[in-house]
Amino acid sequence: MKALFEKLHITPKNQELYETAFSHSSYANEHKKKKDYERLEFLGDAVLDLVVGDYLYSHNPQDEGELTKIRASYVCENALYVYATNLGLQEYILVGHGEESHGGKYKKAIVADIFEALTGAIYLDLGFATARRVLLSIIVPYIEDQKVCFFLDYKSALQEAVQTECKTLKYQVVEESGPSHNKTFTVEVRVDGILYGTGTGTSKKEAEQEAAKDALSKNPSLSIEES
Repeated sequence: MKALFEKLHITPKNQELYETAFSHSSYANEHKKKKDYERLEFLGDAVLDLVVGDYLYSHNPQDEGELTKIRASYVCENALYVYATNLGLQEYILVGHGEESHGGKYKKAIVADIFEALTGAIYLDLGFATARRVLLSIIVPYIEDQKVCFFLDYKSALQEAVQTECKTLKYQVVEESGPSHNKTFTVEVRVDGILYGTGTGTSKKEAEQEAAKDALSKNPSLSIEES
């Protein structure tokens, strides 16, 4: 990982933290390790939200609603996957043989999770100031390039369209498949009890976004502005 640390301009103190950050549950199970990246991912997610939120608050005069939408664009799975790929994190990901045979090292959800886990490791090992510096060096260029849009909040767009017509909106998970470390969710979205769209994803949130996107594309009366 020396090349990665040099790229991030950090000098780790606790190497074990970074090894854990790159260990998928399938690898940990196969090698009888007690830890995988999931707890670090949880922590890194919180650090990422705070750093990006703080930056946007300081550099953007828009209101809370708009800031929330903008932040979502730069901390969503698509964005994290791009950050991780540009850093070459796939090279360091450790997965079990079964997961590797299914391309686990290159799956968007896993690669994105690893970026958050690495963030958590840097925070625990070197402190918030260093984690903040590293994250801003990676993310700010994308924020400044306003042509880059990683994420469109289809759920919010659908909610706004439905509210204007005084209709009720409900999402429901109708299917879960796959092992616990690599689940696929299928979600239906209904408006006034009528099925409007269906989506699948590696998380419930992703599946809901896909269902909302499907509903918007199938129903001309519901509009959304893409940027």
